Amino acid sequence: MADEGGLDTETTVTLLILGDSGCGKSTFLSRLKNGKRMMPSQSGTGHAPQFEMLRDSDQPFTFDIRFSKKKFTLEAYDTSNPNQHWTSLRPDVVVLAFDISNRETLNGLKAWRHDIIRYFQHGQGERIPVLMLGLKRDLRKEGPDIIYPQETYRIAQELRCDRYAECSAMTGELLAETFEDLARLAGMTTTDKGGQSAGGCTIL
Repeated sequence: MADEGGLDTETTVTLLILGDSGCGKSTFLSRLKNGKRMMPSQSGTGHAPQFEMLRDSDQPFTFDIRFSKKKFTLEAYDTSNPNQHWTSLRPDVVVLAFDISNRETLNGLKAWRHDIIRYFQHGQGERIPVLMLGLKRDLRKEGPDIIYPQETYRIAQELRCDRYAECSAMTGELLAETFEDLARLAGMTTTDKGGQSAGGCTIL
């Protein structure tokens, strides 16, 4: 997990989160930065715990990471950064995010995947590590439009993503596991092997 203690880091890994507006990217990043600093819900009110939302102008959102005996800084951006358009970045890792309760955001990932190729892959055969991330897991409800993990994993394979994960920023379900695996993928980009999966998409 992230360590806010101000480590001596020698490497910076740039992370970019792409996805349709409203899919939960900002809430996800805010919850990661707030960590356990949550305001508990009032008993009996039915309200979810609250946390301070980050401002877009605060980007990049930074995390000090320990990974495999290495230390590095993770700089996270999303598409709403007012100081720098996302196409001008040179990310080391990209996250394709969608809202598990909104199929349109899942369908929109194909266009985002094409944008990754267009803006970030500059040589033949060059690829950038991509994690596909389902957000708002707590809103998955039974019904005709339900998005099951099996379907999203298949789409992640079709889009040539290296990994697939899902979590809920509001309830915290699988949040720690998602961030640990995201930090591991980011850390792998600092090694000679790199962050791309050798055998296709891995489900987390």
